[in-house]
Amino acid sequence: MSTTISPEQVSQIVNNLHHDPFEILGCHSLENNNGKTKQWIVRAYLPKAQAAWVICPIERQEYPMQAVHHPHFFECAIELPELKNYQLRIREGERERVIYDPYAFHSPKLTDYDLHLFAEGNHHRIYEKLGAHLTEIDGVKGVYFALWAPNARNVSVLGDFNNWDGRLHQMRKHNNTVWELFIPGIGAGANYKYEVKNWEGHIYEKSDPYGFQQEVRPKTASIVTDLSTYQWNDDEWMEKRRHSDPLTQPISVYEVHLGSWMHASASEKPHLLGRKGEPVPVSEWNTEARFLTYYELAHKLIPYVKEMGYTHIELLPIAEHPFDGSWGYQVTGYYAPTSRYGTPEDFMYFVDKCHENGIGVIVDWVPGHFPKDGHGLAFFDGTHLYEHADPRKGEHKEWGTLVFNYSRNEVRNFLVANALFWFDKYHIDGIRVDAVASMLYLDYCRKDGEWLPNEYGGRENLEAVEFLRQVNTVLFQYFPGVLSIAEESTAWAMVSWPAYMGGLGFNLKWNMGWMHDMLDYFSMDPWFRQFHQNNITFSMWYHHSENFMLALSHDEIVHGKSNMIGKMPGDEWQKYANVRCLFAYMFAHPGKKTMFMSMEFGQWSEWNVWGDLEWNLLQYEPHQKLKQFFADLNALYKSEPALYTRDFEQEGFQWIDCSDNRHSVVSFIRRAKNPTEFVVTVCNFTPQPHSHYRIGVPEPGFYTELFNSDARKYGGSNMGNLGGKWTDEWTFHNFPYSLDLCLPPLAVLVLKLDRAKTAEAMKQVRGE
Repeated sequence: MSTTISPEQVSQIVNNLHHDPFEILGCHSLENNNGKTKQWIVRAYLPKAQAAWVICPIERQEYPMQAVHHPHFFECAIELPELKNYQLRIREGERERVIYDPYAFHSPKLTDYDLHLFAEGNHHRIYEKLGAHLTEIDGVKGVYFALWAPNARNVSVLGDFNNWDGRLHQMRKHNNTVWELFIPGIGAGANYKYEVKNWEGHIYEKSDPYGFQQEVRPKTASIVTDLSTYQWNDDEWMEKRRHSDPLTQPISVYEVHLGSWMHASASEKPHLLGRKGEPVPVSEWNTEARFLTYYELAHKLIPYVKEMGYTHIELLPIAEHPFDGSWGYQVTGYYAPTSRYGTPEDFMYFVDKCHENGIGVIVDWVPGHFPKDGHGLAFFDGTHLYEHADPRKGEHKEWGTLVFNYSRNEVRNFLVANALFWFDKYHIDGIRVDAVASMLYLDYCRKDGEWLPNEYGGRENLEAVEFLRQVNTVLFQYFPGVLSIAEESTAWAMVSWPAYMGGLGFNLKWNMGWMHDMLDYFSMDPWFRQFHQNNITFSMWYHHSENFMLALSHDEIVHGKSNMIGKMPGDEWQKYANVRCLFAYMFAHPGKKTMFMSMEFGQWSEWNVWGDLEWNLLQYEPHQKLKQFFADLNALYKSEPALYTRDFEQEGFQWIDCSDNRHSVVSFIRRAKNPTEFVVTVCNFTPQPHSHYRIGVPEPGFYTELFNSDARKYGGSNMGNLGGKWTDEWTFHNFPYSLDLCLPPLAVLVLKLDRAKTAEAMKQVRGE
C-alpha cells in the first residue's frame, strides 16, 4: 500500500462521496522487507479540528498528526509491532476531546448469510442485525449501525453525539446493499438519524426504519435502545399460551385508543417504569391534560378491563406515528412503540401486567400503507425503495399514503420480521391486521385507469396475497397459540383458512357483514323489524365459511355515525334496552367478540381522539347499570363453555326457531364440546313483551334463567321467568319438550338445563 494518498481521494472523503471510507480513513498497515508489519498509517477527517494526535494506549505515547491536502484531513505514520484500540485526541478551538476512531473497527455484524436470507425475504429476525445495536468490539463499547439503502450514493449517521454533522460518521456500503458503521463511545439514549444522499446529490434525513424508539413528536430522531434489560414475569402465561388453541377459548376484546381512553392532570408528574404502586382508585382518576404513560395505564386501564371481565385488550396502533389525528394508522416507526406514552420498557411493563392479570394483548398492525412524511419510508434512498414507483400501484390517493411493494423481497422481509418482532420483544398475544381488503385488490378505491391489473389481467394483488400467507405461516410457526385477525371487508374466500390449504392463513376474520346487518337492523323502528328478519338470521348461512370475530369497533362511532346508544330508535329507555339486546345477542351468537371503549357505559357522543371518554356519565344510574350489564355479560360468556368452545363447528349451533318474523323473535341452542352441555337463547327484538311464548327444547327438566338483559339491575322492566321454567311434555319446533316463557321487551334470555335440580325432582317423583 502506498504511504500517500491523492487530493482526489481526500476530496471524496471531505465531500462525502466515498462508498467505503475505510479504504482511506482509519489505520492501515505497511510491510517492511521482512514481511513483518512495522509501520502504520492513521488517517482521520476531523472537520472542526485545528490539531490532532494518535494515542497508543499500550505504549501510552502520542503521535502528532499532520494536515494533508486539506486543513481538516489528518494523518500520521507510526512504527509499532501492533496498533490496536488507539484513540484520537482532537483540539477544536479551546476544546479538546479524546475519542476512539470509528474507522479502526472493521468487524461487520452482518454476515453474508444474513444478507442472503434478507435478499430472499427470509431473515425472520433481521431487526437484530439492521438498525442500531449496542455492541462491543475488541473491548470497546459502542453502537453498530446498519441500514438497507441500496440505491443511495452515500449514507452517514447523524446524531447528538456528532452535532448532526454528516461528515463525521460516513458509513461504508457492504455487499452493495447495506450501509454500516460501528461508532465507539456512544450508548443507549443517543439520538440519531441517517443522512441519505442520492446520486443527484439530494440529501434526505431519515429516521431508522428498524429503530426501536423515536423522539416524542414533533421531533423525529430515532433513539438507541437496549430491548434486553427488562425482566419479564410472564413465563407461566407464555407457556400456557403456547399449548392452547385460542379458537376454543373465550375471547372478549376491549378495543382501546390509549391516548383518548383517559388523560392525566397537566400538573401531575408522569409515572414511568420503576415507580411501582397500587392501582389508583376510580374515584381519584383525573381526566385532564396530558397522556397517561404506559406505566399509569397498567395501573388504571388493566384493573378496569379486569373488573369488566374482558379477556383481551386490543390497542389501536401503538407503533410510532407523527400525527395524533391518524389514530396511529399512518406509521413511520414500525419497530418503535410510540414515545407519547413512555419508553419501550414501559410498554413491556404494560404487557407484563396484562398477563399477570390474565389479559391478552392484541396490537393493530398496519402493513397495507404508510405516510409520505419526509423522515419516514417514502422515497427512502432517493428512489421508490419501499413503495411502488408507479402511483397506480404505489399510492392510496384517498388516504394520502403509499403502498408497500410486496414483490420486493427485502420489503416483504421488513414487514414479516416486524410482525414477529412485536411477539418476540413485547410478548403480545395477537395482531389485528388493518385494511386487508386494500392490500388484496389492485383497484381498491381506484377509478378506471388509475390501477394496473396483475399478470393475468385480474384485480387481485398476487404479491400481497403471498405476503399475507407468508407472514401468517411464519407467525404461527414461531408463536403457536397467538391470534392473527384480519379486518377484511369483502367476500374474499378462505381468509381464515391455513395457507397450505389455499387460504390467507389468518385464524380469525372480522365479520363485517354481521356488523352492517346488525346496525341496519337495530337502527330501524322495531315495528319494521318484522320485514327484516333476514338481517338477524343471515349470518348463520355463511358463518362456518370462516372463523369469524363479531366486531363493533371504533369505525362505527365516528364521522357522524353516532355512538352506539345514539343509533338506537325510541325513547331513552328503549335506546338502552336496544343496546343491551344487541350486545346480548352478539355474545350469544357464534364467534369471538370485539367492542370499542365507551360502548360499555353508554357514551352518547362519538369518539373524539382529542379528548377523554365521558367518564362523568358514570355518576348517573343508567350508565352505571349499563356498565354492570357488560361486566355480567362477560362473566356469563366466560363461565359457559357452550358459548365459546365450538364457535366454528356446525355442531355448536342449532336454530330452535329463526322464522318468527311476525314477533321479531329468534331462538337457538349453543353446545359445548360435550353436546349434553348446552344453553338456550331467546331474543325478542321488539318492545312488545310476550307471555306464554313457547319454544322447543331437546331435554326435559328445569331450565334456569342464567341471564336476562331486561333485569332491573340493568335498567330493564324486570320481566322474566322467576328464575327459570320447567319443561312441558309438549312437542314443539321438532323437539320433544318445550318451555312456556315470558319474553321481556327488547331483551335476550339465556337459559340452561339444571341437571342437579331436575334429577332431584325426578327422585321425588319416584319417591326415592
